[in-house]
Amino acid sequence: MQKKEDHLEFFKSALISTIKSISEKKDCEIKFGKPSLGDNNKVVNLPELNKIESIKDFSQMRARADSEALRLKYSNNDIFEEYKPKGELSKKLYKIAEKIRYEKIGSEKFIGIKKNLFSVYKEREKKSESNKNQLTDSFEKYLKSHFFNIKESKKSKINFAKNFKKKLNFLKKNIKDQRKFNQLIAEIISSLDIEDKEFSEDREENKNNLENKDRQERKDEAESQSLKKEQNEEFSIDTNTPDIKDVSGEDDKSLEEIEDPNEEANLRPKTVFSQNKKKYKVYTSQFDEIIKAENLENNEELKRLRATLDQQLLQLKSFVAKLANKLQRKLLAKQNRSWDFDLEEGVLDTSKLTRIIIDPLNSLSFKKEKETEFKDTLVTILIDNSGSMRGKPISVAAVCADILSRTLERCSVKVEVLGFTTKHWKGGSSREQWINNKKPKSPGRLNDLRHIIYKSADTPWRQAKNNIGLMLKEGLLKENIDGEALRWTFNKMKKRKEERKILMVISDGAPVDDSTLSTNANDYLENDLKNTVNFIEELSSVELLAIGIGHDVTRYYKRAVKITDVHDLGDAMINQLTDLFSNKKIIH
Repeated sequence: MQKKEDHLEFFKSALISTIKSISEKKDCEIKFGKPSLGDNNKVVNLPELNKIESIKDFSQMRARADSEALRLKYSNNDIFEEYKPKGELSKKLYKIAEKIRYEKIGSEKFIGIKKNLFSVYKEREKKSESNKNQLTDSFEKYLKSHFFNIKESKKSKINFAKNFKKKLNFLKKNIKDQRKFNQLIAEIISSLDIEDKEFSEDREENKNNLENKDRQERKDEAESQSLKKEQNEEFSIDTNTPDIKDVSGEDDKSLEEIEDPNEEANLRPKTVFSQNKKKYKVYTSQFDEIIKAENLENNEELKRLRATLDQQLLQLKSFVAKLANKLQRKLLAKQNRSWDFDLEEGVLDTSKLTRIIIDPLNSLSFKKEKETEFKDTLVTILIDNSGSMRGKPISVAAVCADILSRTLERCSVKVEVLGFTTKHWKGGSSREQWINNKKPKSPGRLNDLRHIIYKSADTPWRQAKNNIGLMLKEGLLKENIDGEALRWTFNKMKKRKEERKILMVISDGAPVDDSTLSTNANDYLENDLKNTVNFIEELSSVELLAIGIGHDVTRYYKRAVKITDVHDLGDAMINQLTDLFSNKKIIH
């Protein structure tokens, strides 16, 4: 008996070493028996070894361990969760497809792993005829037949060919691009129209509550529209405080009354723009949120992300100092320092001491610096946190925000860093409510907004620096609805008492939200952005500058600059910022 236990312990050690070696994750946690919760990218759960009785059991355990090692190495859990479909059956199919993806990559690189996996595949093929769940079994067989060229011992009664059609080639071509693969697989599974009983029951339970809320919203919307008909149809933006819908059930508040960002959560201005009788509207704002960056992640994760950002800033230390010095000289020069001479009191004028030496009867001469008006300045940096910014663009944006925050703070300029994205892909809770409400035509904006406060104007850079690293987190970046983000920022800036206000937008191009654009005109979000930018540039005292990351954004913003690389920041940012502070725009 002792001999068997020794063998099992040796086998366990071999499995642990193999998993860590293949996955290249020395800090991963490997548990046998009871499942262990934790980061899916670092935890492996394997069956209890005591149940191993035969050679087949050993082979299956080796294959299971190999598969888990490949998951750690080639599958990012954040991306996997990002595209996960709804419904239990759909999730099972999605998980099967991802498993086949990373096993396919690993089997091409490791011959031994391929042998282990194929032996288990063949064993499952023999037993699959008795499998009660035909759908998942048939789905797995279909994918394996195309990705591993494993012939099915018995043709499945379920035909998936019509759903995959020409998409198989794209999946094979992008087998190593998890994001593209997961996204397309999720779409294909959704097209299968699987009846997931549990999901259907959950939706049915909430249906009555949603209908009651929708009924009240439609009533409010009808009243609002009747009032708006009386307004001028020409383009306008409400320069006064817009109405805020408080979904917690309390009385409506104005944006001016909201001081604490925590109080702003789930409160959203419902400003309506119009041009040529085309109005921008929001289907529902009850799922939107304004949230501080520190409330989206724990401190440990924020520190880790900050460390990643610091690595990219190492080579820019001298540039930060150079930018700060140049901007500071510009700002101080604007004060036009001057002195009054020959005064009875003040600072001793040493240039006149020669008069005392020549004639001791002469009195001492004093000077005093003239008081000059130097206006307080607020710079708000608004960053596009959309999925298309992922990778190099968002890294550049985070570096820009960090450098500008530190630099302008040294120049005694208040700096605020904000971000905008959506809570979900493909519409989220807003779209679900719209579907349950029988899909009314032209619903307007149809997604759940997420507006993020990385650094408030009164928070020192040192206290908020970890928050800026949050932009590098996988899974945060989704859709971008720029027009509403600009209006939120504009109204936020209006509350501030600084005499001069500058808004910098860092983006990579046009606003995109698939849920909204699939149910409205193709240029719906783009027109709203143009209208909003036009007002801010032409009719407000806020100065607007756009920084295009890899894209030219001059078709939206009059004052814009394009940056393609962190190394381009030097001349571009110094020139743009110094010009901005030198040429002051004054609107009374």
